Amino acid sequence: MHTSTSTTTTVTAAVTVTAALLLAAASGCTAGGDTTKPTTNTSNTRAAERGTSAKPSPNPKGPRAFGGSFAHTTDGATMAVTALRYEQGNFHFRRSADQEFGTTGYTWAVVEMKSCLKNGFAVVTRNSWVLAYADGARIKPSSVTYDDFPRPEYPRMATVKAGTCVRGKTVFAVPAKQRPLRVLYTSTTPENPAEWSVPKG
Repeated sequence: MHTSTSTTTTVTAAVTVTAALLLAAASGCTAGGDTTKPTTNTSNTRAAERGTSAKPSPNPKGPRAFGGSFAHTTDGATMAVTALRYEQGNFHFRRSADQEFGTTGYTWAVVEMKSCLKNGFAVVTRNSWVLAYADGARIKPSSVTYDDFPRPEYPRMATVKAGTCVRGKTVFAVPAKQRPLRVLYTSTTPENPAEWSVPKG
């Protein structure tokens, strides 16, 4: 009688353990009890299923390469701005940068840029463009202009109508032995700045 009771108890225990294991597997539990599931990006998953990738942001974070545009909206007007190229030390104007500003070791640099108004009404100015250096220094465009400066010049200030663009060159007086890290367009929000990397010379 004692043996029969022991056998029944053993079978019952085995059934109980088996049921517990099956229940754990069905609920997705692991040996460590971790039931957390990895999160997934639904839009990327659906895009992958269609064999396509998710659309990139129109204004990706970080500096762009020259030629890449940046779109920003102010007071309902949307402007696309682009830094096209940077040159330094290749210009021999009537007056040197040192002669003009009473400095030592400065030279002229030129940035070519373009602004296109998508809609609305806006005023553009060359003073929105700035050169940023590794030491934190920032240099604004030259306050003077001469007939032998590169043409066409980006305007000091101009009204732009929807569907039209302004393109030109702006001169900067810069340290001859340094190159800026970036060209900045400062008429944007600090959280989403417009900036372009300057290639090493």
